[in-house]
Amino acid sequence: MPNFQHIYEVLRTEMTSVVGVSITRLVLAAILGGLIGLERELKHRPAGLRTNLFICVGSAMFTLLSDDLAKAYTGDHTRIAAQIIPGIGFIGAGSIIHAEGELVIGLTTAATLFVVASVGMAVGGGLYLTATFATLLILLCLLILGQSEQQLGLKLSTYIYEVTGPSIEEITTEVNRLTEPIHGIVDNVRSAATKQHVRMQFELPARARDHDQVLHALQQSTVLESAVSLGPVHPE
Repeated sequence: MPNFQHIYEVLRTEMTSVVGVSITRLVLAAILGGLIGLERELKHRPAGLRTNLFICVGSAMFTLLSDDLAKAYTGDHTRIAAQIIPGIGFIGAGSIIHAEGELVIGLTTAATLFVVASVGMAVGGGLYLTATFATLLILLCLLILGQSEQQLGLKLSTYIYEVTGPSIEEITTEVNRLTEPIHGIVDNVRSAATKQHVRMQFELPARARDHDQVLHALQQSTVLESAVSLGPVHPE
């Protein structure tokens, strides 16, 4: 039967290992995953702070368990860690939506979750410098490339517009006339009549510069009383 001294030594050894290695890696994984998640949260993306943080910590935890359990029970050191990739693929697939037409959304969210999991695995494996550099690179790409795509007009996005006018027929004719130069076709049209005018909301897929052109044309129209952009339908 183990005595008190033996139990104390076992607990001391385990706590030293946890405090010195495991907790440090889990905290670092939470910080790195949280930084990426914070950027996503500030842009109001579906997978935000908690999602990215949990995935990064979970990947680090599974990587640690994969090694520790293999040492304790003489197994494959990469068995558990190897299952992280298909697991994250399953979560990422759930974030991808095929919207109307040929528009597919959620790919950036799925890809971000995938690389966040790799950051967690790197931290769990003790590759601190690699994980930190990867996090900085991911943040750089999310911050700079997203803005560049919008400014250069490389990305197609769907925006919601709301306009008001005397009648639904006149509004529809005017909107179609103003969107024709960019070859745009409005979708998901909704209207509501009030005592003063008719309100109509519609969605329009186009590039950033085309959205600016359409909004300016709608606001300058003599047929429409008012026109505003309500923002993107599915921010990526």
